[in-house]
Amino acid sequence: MNVILIAGGPAGELPDFSFFPEALYIGVDAGTLLLLEKGIQPVTAVGDFDSVTVEDYEKILAILPELAPSPSEKDQSDTELGLEAAMAYEPDQVILAGVTGGRLDHYMSTLHIMYQYQQKFPATRFVLLNNQNRIRFLRTGTHVIEKDEHYRYISFYPFAEEVEGLTLTGFKYPVTSETIPFGTTRFVSNELLGQGSVSIQKGYCLLVESSDA
Repeated sequence: MNVILIAGGPAGELPDFSFFPEALYIGVDAGTLLLLEKGIQPVTAVGDFDSVTVEDYEKILAILPELAPSPSEKDQSDTELGLEAAMAYEPDQVILAGVTGGRLDHYMSTLHIMYQYQQKFPATRFVLLNNQNRIRFLRTGTHVIEKDEHYRYISFYPFAEEVEGLTLTGFKYPVTSETIPFGTTRFVSNELLGQGSVSIQKGYCLLVESSDA
């Protein structure tokens, strides 16, 4: 099952929801309005809703009458509250959208909490998605990667620690048992030739699949 979290980022950056016809949707603060505008019924919504007008909040309550907003001053971000709500559905995949536009501190916070959840729930795949990029974390082991014409370029970055023993097969630029140190750009903009694989011996790797605008 897919659970999709929609935050309040620019509507123009959202992916095509038709690829996920059976998904459950959770609104994150103002992202709830984006769902309603697209005629999508969220199963729940989270946030303090301080970024929506009173009129818009009443629209949300009409759909989710049992909604209880969180306090404005809290230790958790709205996105983290959304991830907590998502895990109650025991999803195979959680997709976060509407989080890459606007404030970069919010985007960085989302990456960090997504990393934390990927460690805590290794059986669930966590993906950050917009209309041009797909981002996820790869842990140690071997991962099969299928070529997707929408995402021509594939880049690899260490996250939280140096990545060791990176091996790429089926790529335009294959590598064998390489280390990805912090600060390198060597592993940016690779391309798949067909089906490929990524093997990691140590560390968590941030995988970014991108297309040109």
